[in-house]
Amino acid sequence: MIFETVVFYAFAAVLLLAALRVITARNPVHAALALVLAFFTAAAIWLLLRAEFLAIALVLVYVGAVMVLFLFVVMMLDINLERLREGFWQYLPLGAAVGVLMAAEMAAVLIGRWLGLAARPRALPPDYSNTKELGRLIYTDYAFAFEVAAVILLVAIVAAIALTLRRRKDARGQDPARQVRARPAERVRLVAMKAEKE
Repeated sequence: MIFETVVFYAFAAVLLLAALRVITARNPVHAALALVLAFFTAAAIWLLLRAEFLAIALVLVYVGAVMVLFLFVVMMLDINLERLREGFWQYLPLGAAVGVLMAAEMAAVLIGRWLGLAARPRALPPDYSNTKELGRLIYTDYAFAFEVAAVILLVAIVAAIALTLRRRKDARGQDPARQVRARPAERVRLVAMKAEKE
């Protein structure tokens, strides 16, 4: 076994353990931190596949932005953990079926490669840039899908803001319409007093 294969299996084992910890952790903050570890190891696997742009995008976008948002939401919201755990076992059969299906797909890919049924990857020239090729594909062949994904993300951002926006009774706010309707007689009271002499 070559060194690259050993490193791949090491990262894959860490990724599987981190993903298992994400779904089994009782504390949501611990689950989010395990997801950060899973993203980092997935980025390392992307680097082994010589997809540097995807690896750095995974770290910057998911670890740097999405996970910070997850941790912020988890820590700021008062989440009732007992209520979240109530329906865990009823979704276990569906989750197990999806997991088995994903494992079967990965096994089919690996078995097909070992048996020689899968096509061999083409040799790339020395000056090949996967970032340039990815940019060319996104902005030519998949431009419409890229724009649809951007609109979906925008809708998700607006929905997240709308879901977390709550009116609090103890918060003081300004009512601009009421301020504009105010008259000087309501705000200032003139008091007539005799001048005082020493």
